[in-house]
Amino acid sequence: MPPDLIRRLLENPPDLPVRSGLPALEIALREQGVAVMQAPPGTGKTTLVPPAVAAMVAGGGRVVVTQPRRIAARAAARRLASLLGERVGQTVGHTVRGDRAVGPDTRIEFVTTGVLLRRLQRDPELPGVAAVVLDEVHERQLDADLALAFLVDVRATVRDDLLLVAMSATVEAERTAATLAASTTGPVPVVDVPGALHPVTTHWAPPPPGVLPTDERGVPPRFLDHVAATVRHAVSTDPGDVLVFVPGVGEVDGVMRRLSGLGDVDVLALHGRLPAQEQDRALTQGARRRIVVSTAVAESSLTVPGVRIVVDAGLSREPRTDQVRGLPALVTVRVSRSAAEQRAGRAGREAPGVVHRCWSRADHAHLPAHPAPEIAVADLTGFCLELAAWGDVDGASLALLDPPPPPALETARQTLVGLGAIDATGAITDRGRAMAQVPADPRLARALLDGAEAVGAHRAAEVVALLDDDVRAPGGDLVAALRGVRRGGPAARSWAEAVARLESLLPTRTSRTGLTDDLAVGTVVALAHPGRIARRRSGGGSYLMVSGTGAAFRAADPSLAGLPWIAIADAERRPGARDATIRSAAPITEDIALDAASGVWQEADEVTWAGGRIVARRVTRLGAIELSAVPLADPPPDAVAAAVADGLSREGLAMLPWSEAAVALRRRMAFLHDALGEPWPDVGDEALLTRIDAWLGADLARVRGSRDLGRIDVLSALRRLLPWPAAGRLDELAPERVTLPNGKGARVEYGATGTEQPVLSVRLQDAFGWTATPRIADGRVPLLLHLLTPARRPAAVTADLESFWAGPYRQVRAELRGRYPKHAWPEDPTQAQATGARRT
Repeated sequence: MPPDLIRRLLENPPDLPVRSGLPALEIALREQGVAVMQAPPGTGKTTLVPPAVAAMVAGGGRVVVTQPRRIAARAAARRLASLLGERVGQTVGHTVRGDRAVGPDTRIEFVTTGVLLRRLQRDPELPGVAAVVLDEVHERQLDADLALAFLVDVRATVRDDLLLVAMSATVEAERTAATLAASTTGPVPVVDVPGALHPVTTHWAPPPPGVLPTDERGVPPRFLDHVAATVRHAVSTDPGDVLVFVPGVGEVDGVMRRLSGLGDVDVLALHGRLPAQEQDRALTQGARRRIVVSTAVAESSLTVPGVRIVVDAGLSREPRTDQVRGLPALVTVRVSRSAAEQRAGRAGREAPGVVHRCWSRADHAHLPAHPAPEIAVADLTGFCLELAAWGDVDGASLALLDPPPPPALETARQTLVGLGAIDATGAITDRGRAMAQVPADPRLARALLDGAEAVGAHRAAEVVALLDDDVRAPGGDLVAALRGVRRGGPAARSWAEAVARLESLLPTRTSRTGLTDDLAVGTVVALAHPGRIARRRSGGGSYLMVSGTGAAFRAADPSLAGLPWIAIADAERRPGARDATIRSAAPITEDIALDAASGVWQEADEVTWAGGRIVARRVTRLGAIELSAVPLADPPPDAVAAAVADGLSREGLAMLPWSEAAVALRRRMAFLHDALGEPWPDVGDEALLTRIDAWLGADLARVRGSRDLGRIDVLSALRRLLPWPAAGRLDELAPERVTLPNGKGARVEYGATGTEQPVLSVRLQDAFGWTATPRIADGRVPLLLHLLTPARRPAAVTADLESFWAGPYRQVRAELRGRYPKHAWPEDPTQAQATGARRT
């Protein structure tokens, strides 16, 4: 019986370090039902923990084990089945997208995290499942974070008997345990298994001067030359198989081409797009020496036997999204230190090994400590749909390791509302539930469901499978890519399997054939990405998308560049670039564009200030694309006022006719606002623009151009801002003129911002008789006296007249009385008559 096989395996397990932690894990699960196991890669946790958990389960319940990738789920199932002496599908099985090997006696089932999410959404009680083991939770993929949160919710509400184990290869185990604590009554135990890797010697192999790992186009060919040269050097100096880490499939192919011609060595690829048999070949030790060129799939969740050498390019591909423009993409970044350590550890799993790092020791110190969790950087549309299907579109009540960033979550919600997947409150619709059953991005799910009606079920499935697998489009032409996979080739088999799987999800098998392949592909792309529908700009080769982003084909991709309308499947906008670069697209007509993006079609009256005048039009738009416009003869006054106000905010208040009196009043008001505060208003540019309706609103509605602006009475408009009844004291608090001791008046000069001290410029003789500096603003602010000679040249500046009379005046008197003998120079100016007249 299968349970006997599991029991025999545990009685005589392979010599793996994780064995020491299994008793503690069993105690933790019996006492709490939940546990976290922390163990470095290579300790055997994926191999021995699932059977250890299965041995605890009574009544034949199944143990489901998640893996982040299909290749890892299949490899783990094959490894454990071989230890039991069986084939996959008996005691141990696997279920991944497009491949299921499970039988009635299956006790341990390896699945991708996405498969588990589909099951949880269909039935959260997980009937027939006794335990779930979440492997590689440290990778912090969106599906893994969601699965963890959903399972915590399930244990806390409907399945307190469900055993739950989270396995991590990093030091964040305590944080994971704290998150799991919401599913049980006590603290979640952490079982820590130390690593037992063999020593790994590090060699630093930085590229030659001037060779960078990345540039604006991705990974430069010269850097791939360096990686290949490092591999050749490693092969010639160290024994054993070689595992080479590069960021993506394109780099895998590039390095393999550069390694062609190596004698007596097999060069193999390893990545998620390969057919299963080619993946198995890379994961099976052969008769000859091997070089396995891999993406990050081999970083932590796979064992590649025979490896003694690791060559690490030091690069990783991570999701990023421009939340404003909605252009998700995978970007190439430097690897984190923790990922670099995991990669190096692959060389020491079976014997001492070496790692050749294609960067310097100094660069290593500047690498990020850990990769960013996907929830912090990725597009959250699919994540948000999963939350909505669970009944919590914000995830506020779920035990997520990190909360989703509010801007990204809001963008995702708006996208789902536009797709009809959720309503304005965030509740999932029937359409959204149908989309959630499609194992693809919600935008592709929408394209599949609606595209089946427009172009036929089979062609819709063909295009969606093409988009989902990110098949390369030669010259940016997605139609050419479709014709290519139809003819066959490396990607054809997996694509055909995906087509059949997607077509089987459609309720009806329509077979509409009215459209050509070109327009059928474009229709499906437009349905998937209505924001990327684009029309060619007049007078140029670039395009404007419905979303408002500019886009252009590369100079080397001229085949579609002249089309008036296209649907863009993939575009990337690099920092500093004016337009996004179109990587793949298909032709559409205007009618297709209007149908696919009908939710953003609008007709509106637009009143703007442009070129020094009001421009009023009735405009029809498809998002940011202007379809037509006709002049509007009688625009609404409030729209005119708003347009002029916008023009003033852009071009400045200097557009208004500021009279000398208006400038003076504004300065006095600014002074009182600074000196006294409320109720005196702020009259700075920003404040006046913010409150423009309060002082200029009635005047702006009558403006049609710059000439009308020049007729506005700015002085009267400013007076509308004077606070009543305090305005009655304006001349008292901030007088325009001050009466001198001799009865004359002198003008007070106020500064432009209101923060400057007001200035009073008077001749010394006119100030005789003042014993102290005159003060304004209820006595709070002394005037800054500019005391002048009889010839009205500067003699002294003071804000403390009493001190000036008592001291510096004597020196000024001594210097000036001889120069101006006909003027009075009393010894005590406070007692003198301030006539300012000459002596007789």
